[in-house]
Amino acid sequence: MKRQYNKILVAVLLVLVGYFLIDRLQYEDQSSHVPQKFGATYMTMNNVYFEALNDSIRTVVEANGDVLITRDPLQDQKKQNDQIEEMLNEGVAAIFLNPVDWKKVKPALEKCKERGVPVFNIDSNVYDESYIVSSITSDNYEAGVQCARDMMRKVKEARIVIVSHTNINSTQLRVQGFLDTIAGHDTYQVVRQPEIIMELEYAMKEMTKILESGLAFDVVIGGNDPTALGALAALQRGRYEKAVLVYGVDGSPDGKAMIKAGYLEGSSAQSPMQVGTIAAETAYCYLDGKDIESNIIVPVTFVTRDNLDRFDIAGWQ
Repeated sequence: MKRQYNKILVAVLLVLVGYFLIDRLQYEDQSSHVPQKFGATYMTMNNVYFEALNDSIRTVVEANGDVLITRDPLQDQKKQNDQIEEMLNEGVAAIFLNPVDWKKVKPALEKCKERGVPVFNIDSNVYDESYIVSSITSDNYEAGVQCARDMMRKVKEARIVIVSHTNINSTQLRVQGFLDTIAGHDTYQVVRQPEIIMELEYAMKEMTKILESGLAFDVVIGGNDPTALGALAALQRGRYEKAVLVYGVDGSPDGKAMIKAGYLEGSSAQSPMQVGTIAAETAYCYLDGKDIESNIIVPVTFVTRDNLDRFDIAGWQ
């Protein structure tokens, strides 16, 4: 009986030693991880969409025990190019890029290629995609199509103002989707198409100028929600009496709040959390030597008062 007891005791001790060794190896493996640095730069951080996008990337990066360095070029491409070079000098393993100007960012892309640092293009494409490992964007063309279809369903004719910026590929695609959809329908006319910095205050100033010019219009298409809300603010401040349908793209919390209040007609909703998470996970797959997709397009959903109850008004999709 005593011999049998000793055998059991030895077996238990061996099991406990085994667990101890496994835990020790796991601890040593974790403690030996040297954090990698990742870089991220967006055209501006003066937009809640980019804040949410950056947060989603940071969540994945930090969950892997790594560090995300974020830079804000304040809509200045030269500044963004300088920031990219600074991040390269800091030894980043990869860069997440949302360009200010899809063509003028090329010098920075060339330096990334020289250093062997992969670039993951997010939200808006660069002009020369040969410098990009993978592009992760919303379906920007479809966003414009959705705005046009909703407008055409609600009005049979319209004089349209489009507020956007052609140096930003994402808004360029949105405008193209809108224009292609109304093509061949002579009752829909674009009467003004100013180019501005895609932020609320700039859109508000531009729409104020348009109102002061006396131009007649029925529809406003904003390249994103901030421009749509800026135009809306100018219309309200100017007490523009004619009914105007105002559309945006983002599905931002502010945009959905204005839809609920009856001021914004609709917004093609993006999911910055989904775009950011996919971008970060794609970067890790690439660095691990796995095959990745070079072009990932995330679907958009059109939000109006009719389906607003399906969405979180205070948050993102």
